[in-house]
Amino acid sequence: MNQGDRLDPPPALLSRIVRRLLLWFYRTRGWKAEGTPPADRRCVILAAPHTSNWDFVNVLGLTNALGIKAHFMGKASLFKWPMRRFMLDMGGVPIDRSASRNYVDAIVAEFAARKEFMLIIAAEGTRSAVTQWRTGFYHIAMGAGVPLVLGYVDYARKVGGLGPAIMPTGDYEADMRQIVDFYRDKTARHPERTAHDLDTIIGTNRK
Repeated sequence: MNQGDRLDPPPALLSRIVRRLLLWFYRTRGWKAEGTPPADRRCVILAAPHTSNWDFVNVLGLTNALGIKAHFMGKASLFKWPMRRFMLDMGGVPIDRSASRNYVDAIVAEFAARKEFMLIIAAEGTRSAVTQWRTGFYHIAMGAGVPLVLGYVDYARKVGGLGPAIMPTGDYEADMRQIVDFYRDKTARHPERTAHDLDTIIGTNRK
């Protein structure tokens, strides 16, 4: 297999059924998709704000409506029998955090092995209340040399989709200023769990 040739296997029947059920839930809730698919088929898609389990269903529906086959990272322990095939079919990429090579390097290698790879990462890293964002998404994009596409959900308008693509420059604070400005008017399901202040979001990661 040459670099950039890795392909995902066709999903199993059960996975297709579950996916259709989740998409049905999404459609019944009256959400609409905005934006267009990324011009670059290798990118990191930020998912923000993230404060609810419903975000997964909405992002699944939004990416489906935009014709995007997205992937996500998951702990390697979630990819064991009987869940392994389902997790892979849903776009999961197993990450072994106990390995000597950190997860950023592992995902950068995954980008190098694929011609198309659109990876969704929740910027906050958790649906619980947060202040400072994690930086893994930024380091992955930098290491892989791919753009950051600003994906979003806005519960105030029941819309979501994709905003602009930003190629990281290595100046974390300057790049994050653009990113944070974009998300200021996006309403989370639980707004009290989100942070919108640049200084707070960057926190100790300021360079």
